[in-house]
Amino acid sequence: MPEPLLPAAIALVLLLAVLLAFGFAGEALRRGAQRLPLTARIAVPALLVIPWTLAAAGAGRFQIRWFLVYLLTPPTIAALLALASRLDPNQRAHWLDFLVLLPLGLAVDLRWLEPAWPEHLSALGKLTLLDAGLYGFLAIRQLSGVGFDLRLRGRDLAIGLREFALYAPIAIPLGLALGFLHWHARTDRPWLLVPMWIFTFFAVALPEEIFFRGWMQNLLERRIGRTPALLITACLFGLSHFNKRTAFFNWRYVLLAAIAGVFYGRAWRQDRRIGASAITHSTVDSLWSALLR
Repeated sequence: MPEPLLPAAIALVLLLAVLLAFGFAGEALRRGAQRLPLTARIAVPALLVIPWTLAAAGAGRFQIRWFLVYLLTPPTIAALLALASRLDPNQRAHWLDFLVLLPLGLAVDLRWLEPAWPEHLSALGKLTLLDAGLYGFLAIRQLSGVGFDLRLRGRDLAIGLREFALYAPIAIPLGLALGFLHWHARTDRPWLLVPMWIFTFFAVALPEEIFFRGWMQNLLERRIGRTPALLITACLFGLSHFNKRTAFFNWRYVLLAAIAGVFYGRAWRQDRRIGASAITHSTVDSLWSALLR
């Protein structure tokens, strides 16, 4: 492996290791974090500066201002959620929870932190924030009902594909009528569908489903009930796509994504499992890319 690629590869492995640790051993991590003194618990996620430091230094793009951003942001998230946990021990959803979610979502959607990374590694900024959020909400806040478990079950697949089957007959005719979707049926290399689906599951669906369903919809349900939480989260999910496909405000994408958000939210809340909604999400994205975009 060329030397400049080695630090980037190590950064990716470290960030994925955190994600997988919470996905397969989240309960053990939560228990371990609770054994630490509060100050240590809050300080631990500052270690997430290491992947950025490796990638930036390896590419000759180390800057102290970005170092401070990645050093201080994860502990700040942890500190705010520790305070939320103290003020809201019954997890009724405190305004501090949403104060954390707002900048997390905007930072990803508006790509605030992408300039910190070499261009080909900008997705690692999103992964770093996801890891910081997972630590804050699961290890510090101890938020229940998130449903982030990568030990997928057959029932997750059944629910996920059921919601896809309910969404497709609505989205395909509407998308074609609006000129948003176009048949192109790239089936010359069908064997690529499986790796495309797996990549979409981990790189796109999983982070978005953790944020919108495991955190946002989960917290809103505690305040306003199941159906309003589902609809509001779906609308926010739709709006998060406003600047996709190069348009300044791509209202067609917003509309189709908002409708999709209803079905993703239904998949998640069935058993409160992110795996189910991520299956719906990645199936939609993969088949749309292969057949309709």
